Amino acid sequence: MTIKQGDKLPAGTFKVMGAEGPKEVSTDDIFKGKKVVLFSVPGAFTPTCSKQHLPSYVNNFDKIKAQGVDTIACTAVNDVFVMDAWGKSQNVGEKVLMLADGNGEFAKKLGLELDGSKFGLGTRGKRWSMVVTDGTIEKLSVDEGKYELSGAEATCGLN
Repeated sequence: MTIKQGDKLPAGTFKVMGAEGPKEVSTDDIFKGKKVVLFSVPGAFTPTCSKQHLPSYVNNFDKIKAQGVDTIACTAVNDVFVMDAWGKSQNVGEKVLMLADGNGEFAKKLGLELDGSKFGLGTRGKRWSMVVTDGTIEKLSVDEGKYELSGAEATCGLN
């Protein structure tokens, strides 16, 4: 079953790259008591994700934070090393928290997994975005072929 607006996020963990290497963070660490813009991409270093999706959030960082957002986070079914390298290559710095969902467990819990096997990608997460307040989804946009539905402009009302 696919998660929907008004639902609580399921408990889960991600990997992030810390100063001393990979570390685990829980959904409580990320969302409890905070307003978070979370978006998912099918894969780091893929064309639309690298040229449009991630940059839309990096380039609009100040406007998004001005809306009272505590954290902007990106997740993908990639390992922590790939997410870290992609963030560095995109000059993300501290603007976007890069969350590795290495085995796709979080994507599956949300019901937002994508079968990319015909492209040699295996199971990935769909392209989507959400605004989450204290663990509850306030807004959810799932891209069904149009990146614009889950880019920063649409997600955060910046159009």
